[in-house]
Order: sequence, then C-alpha cells, then structure tokens
Amino acid sequence: MAETDVTADAFLGGRVTVFQPQKGFRAGTDSVLLAAALDAGQRGTACEFGCGAGGALFPAAWRLKDCTFTGLEADAAMLALARRGTGENGFEGRVELLEQDVAAIPADWENRHDLVFSNPPFFEPGRIRQPGEGREAAYLESVPLKDWIGAMLFTLKPKGTFVMIHRASELARILSVIERRTGEIAVMPVRSWPGADAKRVIVKARKGLRSGPMRLLSGIDLYAAKGGPRTQLMEEVAGYGMGLDWG
Repeated sequence: MAETDVTADAFLGGRVTVFQPQKGFRAGTDSVLLAAALDAGQRGTACEFGCGAGGALFPAAWRLKDCTFTGLEADAAMLALARRGTGENGFEGRVELLEQDVAAIPADWENRHDLVFSNPPFFEPGRIRQPGEGREAAYLESVPLKDWIGAMLFTLKPKGTFVMIHRASELARILSVIERRTGEIAVMPVRSWPGADAKRVIVKARKGLRSGPMRLLSGIDLYAAKGGPRTQLMEEVAGYGMGLDWG
C-alpha cells in the first residue's frame, strides 16, 4: 500500500497511533468502545479476533498494561499496517500479530487466552448493498457469526472473559450462541443520543460459568442530543482512554 494511501490517526487523544487506509474501512467509535469495555485490571493473555489495522487492539494494549495481546487478521494489507502501528506505539514486546483466518483456528489453541474480544463483520452477505471497495471484509461475514463466536470461545480459558460489540439487531443471535456456554452475561446498549434506539450492543460474558440471569444495563449515549456534541462520557473514553462502567 502506497504511503499516500495511508493515514496516521490519533486515538485516545494522541496516546495511540493507528495507521489506516485512506479509503475503505476505517476504525472509529466502535473500536474505541470495544477497547473501553475491557477491564483495565485484566491480567494474562488477550486475543482480538479480526484486529484490522489495530483500531481496538492498540487502545486495548494501552489500557490493559498487565496483558499481552495477540491480534488475528486475515487481510495481509491490514496486518502490515497493524505491524507498523505496533512499532510506532512501542508495543513490540506485548503485542503479537498473526495472519489467521477465524474459520481455521488451530486445534491446539483451545483454552489459550484469559480474554477474547472482537468487533466482527456486521452483515450477512446479500442482506445489504455491496459495500464500497476496501470495505467488504470489514462489513460482510465471511465466517457465520455463530462460528466466529464459537472460535472465540474455543480459544478462551474456562472462566475467561468474552467481549463483543455488534449491531443491536443481532443481540438475539449472539445470545443464542453464548447462553449455554457462558455465565455472568451482561449487555450494554449504545445509543446515538438520549431517547434514540440502541444501534449497538456490547456483550460481556465469562466462559463455563453457570448461566444465571442476564444483566441488561441502562446503556450509554454517544452524543448529548441529536446533532449535539459528544457526551462527557464519550469525551473521556475517546480522548483519555477511560473505561466503561459495567456496574
């Protein structure tokens, strides 16, 4: 990818740099929210499924200083940008990047990680108009969502933590996969502004625990009003790397 086709973008108020394609899919709010949903006190090993250029991976590595990270990405061009970002941010000793198809996770990866997280492709093929050039892999499922989640849970250690951000309309699909295999399930709706329908949900759970009741949180708003400024919460999350409160 030519240098003129790449931008160096400041995340978390300039605390992290992410190199991204100038055209095509570009990480933004969803990636920052995913990183903010992780527990800053987490220890051990963490793995992001579909890390792209590092839009969630690098903010997560900045926030979770006692974790080592593995980023999985099938797109070689995005992986090259992520490798560049690893060096730029000084994460070489804590972040490993692997060219890996989620549909072909090795058998010996079972029960490997303490934390798995993902912002997977949002749409089933044929359900939306064909995305623009460079956006297909990020928008369209190449691996069915149930298999994507299954691969995440396969690599997660018992009692380890699962975190995913997805479209709110897919919540039933997500819960149908995880409810028999996880416990302590919590769902955080994400609204554009107060009173709007939630367009995103962040789902958190722990592998192998007794299912118990699901917690539906009150959720968060990105903007103070329709067309208004960002909420104080989002200013702190996006500008300073503050985490989300799961109560």
